[in-house]
Amino acid sequence: MPTDPAQLALGRAVAERRAALDLTQEQLALRAGLHQRWISNVENGHRNPSYSSLRRLAAGLELTTSELVRLAERNGST
Repeated sequence: MPTDPAQLALGRAVAERRAALDLTQEQLALRAGLHQRWISNVENGHRNPSYSSLRRLAAGLELTTSELVRLAERNGST
């Protein structure tokens, strides 16, 4: 079970944004050039992405990296 609050907050931000865009994990993975299982692991707080992967993930979510981080930080404060 993940214990890092930052990873959990990032996962929630990714899942919420993906849902807002009405995308499946597979669709997001294709857009971002990442694997669906990797997306799932991020959303569940089991993966801490590298900066490069975070940039690709943000682009797939139609966000800048800083916007995605900002969403995660908001999720971490709730």
